[in-house]
Amino acid sequence: MLKEKLANYTIILASGSPRRQQFFKDLGLDFEIRLKSIDEVYPNHLKGVEITDYLANLKSIPFDDELSANDLLITSDTIVWLNNKALGKPKNYEEAFSILRNLSGKTHEVITSVSIKNPNFQKIINDTTTVYFRDLTDEEIDYYITTYKPYDKAGAYGIQEWIGKIGIDKIEGSYFNVMGLPVHKLYKELMNL
Repeated sequence: MLKEKLANYTIILASGSPRRQQFFKDLGLDFEIRLKSIDEVYPNHLKGVEITDYLANLKSIPFDDELSANDLLITSDTIVWLNNKALGKPKNYEEAFSILRNLSGKTHEVITSVSIKNPNFQKIINDTTTVYFRDLTDEEIDYYITTYKPYDKAGAYGIQEWIGKIGIDKIEGSYFNVMGLPVHKLYKELMNL
């Protein structure tokens, strides 16, 4: 259904995330992956969804000169928001441990923004999911990091992995948003093009 709707577009997913790529396959879309390296830095005054909106747009800018009228570029960014602070991807074991120790026993938000862009328009959508973590032991955190190496994940965890199964009491909002893409909102936007 969506594939037919977007038949006139070349869909470009600018994401190295295997999860986002799988979501696009699950939606039945033909797409190509194009990656450009950017420095994911944002102004300090931005909070929550302002950060992900800014970064989703920032990731789209390097493509501006190469998009044609029938291209549809999708860029995205996800953060974990805890105590008025953005938690990104951990650089190493120590950072991952510290992040998960901080999330343990607390409620946080996962915020994802998606930019849909072509030379004639740009639309940025976003979604927020509230995640409730139970208290995690140091042994559980160590096991998870050592086994799953969550260094490519905002907040140092994947909800679909072991830690999500044993450590999350409940969520409010989209499960897939926590995995890195508000698929339901993206589908609706693409259907409305």
